[in-house]
Amino acid sequence: MILLAPMEGLLDFVLRDILTRVGGIDRCVSEFIRITDQLLPERVFTRIVPELHNGGRTFAGVPVRAQLLGSDPACMADNAARLASLGPAGIDLNFGCPANVVNRHGGGAALLKEPETIHAIVAAVRRAVPAHMPVSAKMRLGYLDDSRAVECALAIANGGANEMVVHARTKAQAYRPPAYWERIADIRAAVTIPVVANGEIWTVDDARRCKEISGCDMLMIGRGAVVDPGLGLAIKASGSNAPTHAVTWAQLLPLVLDFWHIVTTRLDSKAQAGRLKQWLNFLRRRFPEAEVAYQALKTINSPAVVDDWLNRQMSSQKTL
Repeated sequence: MILLAPMEGLLDFVLRDILTRVGGIDRCVSEFIRITDQLLPERVFTRIVPELHNGGRTFAGVPVRAQLLGSDPACMADNAARLASLGPAGIDLNFGCPANVVNRHGGGAALLKEPETIHAIVAAVRRAVPAHMPVSAKMRLGYLDDSRAVECALAIANGGANEMVVHARTKAQAYRPPAYWERIADIRAAVTIPVVANGEIWTVDDARRCKEISGCDMLMIGRGAVVDPGLGLAIKASGSNAPTHAVTWAQLLPLVLDFWHIVTTRLDSKAQAGRLKQWLNFLRRRFPEAEVAYQALKTINSPAVVDDWLNRQMSSQKTL
């Protein structure tokens, strides 16, 4: 099973929609919904996870679990109950965000210093939502070091979570390679719930080695899928005679155009060109054609000019 990671400011509902159209993704997790000291109105949940209007699935039919981030068990439980009433494919809890602005307020990876609070949050949320609704959590290996990794994982499991994702780095290690997949194996040996491996999975070979070292059958991919939208398909086809990269630029370009159309209809006009350039900046690591597109558009902020350029690329491709 391949899960698509949540990535604040990048992997939002727009990119979830497009990447799940490509295929190879079995489930998504939304970017976090921050919970502080109040019960959020329904519109906040549906703004961040508009898939709630579509039965908790992307338009390609891939289920989306909505992720909550907060440090108060009672408030997390109240918001989880309201969120559950909106019909997500499950509720995920964030114990891994490394952002300083989040950690300063005791959320995300900062909770890895407090396994007892992690347990209290998971248990409170589990009690607050219907028994049939999955509750999962994502954690890192620790805050400054990984000495309490197993303790935190047990707190999640014993709190009643159905599944956990482990990003194989500490908060201090941020996103710097390598990922310490062998520590996921230690966690997997200590808990009885399913464990999903995450971190530094950019290629089919990375996925194979991660599975071997961590012992996990389930993987979560994030930046690797943004760079190569066919990565999930390629991982699933590995071992066959399928190509290492399952999606060509000719197949991807219509989806880039679809991405742009969603951005121009759903996002603020000032952010539109930037969102496209953000994705092209990732894609150019894999596709030479994306490098050409990025260079052509990097100084352009007019949606009309971007629209014209992309449509000309589509027209020229059709004549080939």
